[in-house]
Amino acid sequence: MLNKSSVAVLMLVAGLSVPVMANDLEISLQLPKISEGQYHRPYVAVWVEDSSEKSVRLIEIWREKPDWIKDLRRFWRKTGRSDQPLVDARTGATKGPGAYQLRWDGKDDKGAAVPKGTYQLVIEAAREHGGRQLVKQKFNWDGSAISLNVAAGNEIGEVQLSRKAP
Repeated sequence: MLNKSSVAVLMLVAGLSVPVMANDLEISLQLPKISEGQYHRPYVAVWVEDSSEKSVRLIEIWREKPDWIKDLRRFWRKTGRSDQPLVDARTGATKGPGAYQLRWDGKDDKGAAVPKGTYQLVIEAAREHGGRQLVKQKFNWDGSAISLNVAAGNEIGEVQLSRKAP
């Protein structure tokens, strides 16, 4: 019997879009076009931490070669070096400039719903021969609506977090 997560994975594998549930945190992430110097697509990690800054859920990581993941320094210290199977399961190819839509379903890496509380979305990006940037945005996970904007930086463009109240 297939559950919601299994159906979502099957849809992704088939190239279909995954429906966003009303209580999911929607994350809109921009990667800016950088025209200075030699351009390489950034390695990007996106995850959620609890109020004690412990990693709760790895949402995505975009990388090309495993050796360079250490350049995502905070991610590497928090998760990358200690949970290689999780990293491999969430890894996708690096992405070029553009807008990307991600989501968090309120569950931890083991699939259990997280308790109500204060969490933070963390996005880290690093480019070969380029810069690096770390973005952190706190939010309350308590069933209420969320609408937050994070200003663009050098390596990570504008980030928007939204959640509709159930």
